[in-house]
Amino acid sequence: MADNHSPSSPQPVSTEQERHPVRPARRSFLKSMGASGLAVAGNNAWSQTAAAEALVAEDSAAQAAGSHTVRMNVNGRQQTLQVAANAVLLDVVRDQLHLTGTKKGCDHGQCGACTLHVNGKPVNSCLSLAVMHDGDEITTIEGLERNGELHPIQQAFWEHDAFQCGYCTSGQMMTAVAILKDKSIGTDDASVREAMSGNICRCGAYKNILAAIQSARGKIGGAG
Repeated sequence: MADNHSPSSPQPVSTEQERHPVRPARRSFLKSMGASGLAVAGNNAWSQTAAAEALVAEDSAAQAAGSHTVRMNVNGRQQTLQVAANAVLLDVVRDQLHLTGTKKGCDHGQCGACTLHVNGKPVNSCLSLAVMHDGDEITTIEGLERNGELHPIQQAFWEHDAFQCGYCTSGQMMTAVAILKDKSIGTDDASVREAMSGNICRCGAYKNILAAIQSARGKIGGAG
């Protein structure tokens, strides 16, 4: 009679083993998952930190790229400034150099309140970008007086009561100084009125302004 359980015969698999195949121990599985989770979390945290640092660096680079070094002589003093590419000369003079005698009026180049001199020429500073004036000589109303002495045009405005509220006065004076030095502009009242037409006085002190300018004529000479 044949032996049904000879060594060469395969061992039968029990029903219990079929329902529950061999698996890794639960503790080992949880340990491995925990380690993997920490590694992923650590990588994520590092990635977020690196990304934040990259954004800060990029932002700083953008700010640096958007500013320019401008060197200009303002009222006889050399100034080195960092200015935005779109900063107008008026704002730089007022906000960075704190020379607030130059006024912001219409901000459209129509009233003349912001007039100052660039290389001796009158300019509406509200329309002129600061980056355009690297190396230029800038004179504001604060730069007209010398050693505590009023400029002749300042003295004339005072003597002839050529202002009321005073808001436009600095621009009026800066234009007046320039036209009195300009040999191409006539000396008669009509020529002066025409040359000063870009400076608006909302108080209507035009008669006294004209008188002050004509009074200062001949006294300008080498005054600033």
